[in-house]
Amino acid sequence: MTQYYSCKERENDKYALPDVEVFYISETDEHLDEEGDQYPSGYYWWSCFPGCLPDSTPMGPFASEEEALADAREGADDWCADEDV
Repeated sequence: MTQYYSCKERENDKYALPDVEVFYISETDEHLDEEGDQYPSGYYWWSCFPGCLPDSTPMGPFASEEEALADAREGADDWCADEDV
């Protein structure tokens, strides 16, 4: 799993932690949704701080890691600009 910042401006803040994980689920992974069904293979993201459990269910699938990260960051510009970073 790769960790990213939902707000790119926070990457330079020495006190900020990454808050998004992007990962790949393959057909052989046993990652089940709430109904017990297998997630389709592809890239997913969820909100998560290092060392903590995820704050959301997996979002996806996406064709690439870049697409998953772009989706995770979508709309973040609105609240990132309002924060003191």
